[in-house]
Amino acid sequence: MFSKILIANRGEIAIRIIRACKEMGISTVAVFSEADRDALHVSLADESYCIGPATSSESYLNMSAILSAAVASGAGAIHPGYGFLSENARFASFCKECKIAFIGPSAEVINRMGDKDAARRTMTEAGVPVIPGSNLLDNITAATEAAERIGYPVLLKARAGGGGKGIRLVKNPSELENAFNITRSEAISSFSDGALYMEKFLSGVKHIEAQILSDSSGNTVVLGERECSIQRRNQKLIEECPSTAVDSKMRKKIIEITKKAAAAVGYCNAGTIEYLLDREGNLYFMEMNTRLQVEHGVTEMVTGIDIVKWQIRIAAGLPLAFRQSDIKLVGNAIECRINAENPNLDFRPSAGTVELLHFPGGPWVRFDSALYQNYTIPPFYDSMIAKIIVCGGNREEAIRKMQASLCEFVIEGIDHNADFLCDILSDKDFKAGDYYIDFLSKRSKRT
Repeated sequence: MFSKILIANRGEIAIRIIRACKEMGISTVAVFSEADRDALHVSLADESYCIGPATSSESYLNMSAILSAAVASGAGAIHPGYGFLSENARFASFCKECKIAFIGPSAEVINRMGDKDAARRTMTEAGVPVIPGSNLLDNITAATEAAERIGYPVLLKARAGGGGKGIRLVKNPSELENAFNITRSEAISSFSDGALYMEKFLSGVKHIEAQILSDSSGNTVVLGERECSIQRRNQKLIEECPSTAVDSKMRKKIIEITKKAAAAVGYCNAGTIEYLLDREGNLYFMEMNTRLQVEHGVTEMVTGIDIVKWQIRIAAGLPLAFRQSDIKLVGNAIECRINAENPNLDFRPSAGTVELLHFPGGPWVRFDSALYQNYTIPPFYDSMIAKIIVCGGNREEAIRKMQASLCEFVIEGIDHNADFLCDILSDKDFKAGDYYIDFLSKRSKRT
């Protein structure tokens, strides 16, 4: 087992990893930008190193600075969290060259699954159902031909896309050329890769994902599924486990397909396979996330398995201590992402000093955050400032528990979306489980 781990991240996920390390008796090293000098993760770690200015490109994406901190501190492993360098194959490769364990899959797997076009082809060859689509599109002529073959509406997607970026809906031929140019520009700006492909846009579908843990011997266990259909601009807002759309028969199907997908790429460590599920019960592979997910906590709540600890154990070469038959989903868990933004002003981001803070508590209520009173939220990073995760004996109880938790949550000095989330939980369609990925767009039209 590692004696010291560097966490190449910030905010709530850095704290989440530090806590897991402390419980395992592992020393921790924090890295921080100049803007995060007073951040909570810096105080909680055993050691800390400044790795650059406020901007991510000069700090949390600065591979040489992070690796230098790891070498200087004597860290035997690096946990990338999510975002930033978590799905960067070059960084994983550099870690290996420096003889520092990367807590995640190999660079080869990250590279293969990060290329969405290659991932589609790999899954097709493995017999995993994929959404009807195209190969890479060299130009607008190829895009036009593909759209005519697939049938409108279609989605243009960046090969290197992620985090909801590099995706654009095209409803008819008149929109295609402009959408193609905008999506390619966005892909170049966000991922330094302008390659695009196309998929059929499926309406009335749910976003279902399966959490996996795979060890170095090829043993894969699927920790149930998560429902992630409440999204705004392809960014998840509310997740729950299990999904109301998945019965025991469908869950068995998801487990079988997911294991097949993991085996096809020789996966090792924690990962997530994302699917679309239509009303007829057809399941389509979307992508594989080769990292820890923001919403991993809902799975932990209902399975009792600490995913971060198992990431660390697997990276150290330890085998899984449980089998698929050991996995039981007990209760219902829901997660709400608290973002520093104003829903009444077109979700304008909010930064500033937290003047008053009270977070929810009680049985089966988890509050993951890096906030503290008088902390100044910097404007340079993602707007998510907290996650509230609850678990109830059934879904109705979990919804009520989350509503109570959101009402109990108090923060002054910045804008946030807690009331917006509470409104969603009160919606009759959400309560009935009768919601799909277009839930928010349809709801905005109703209101």
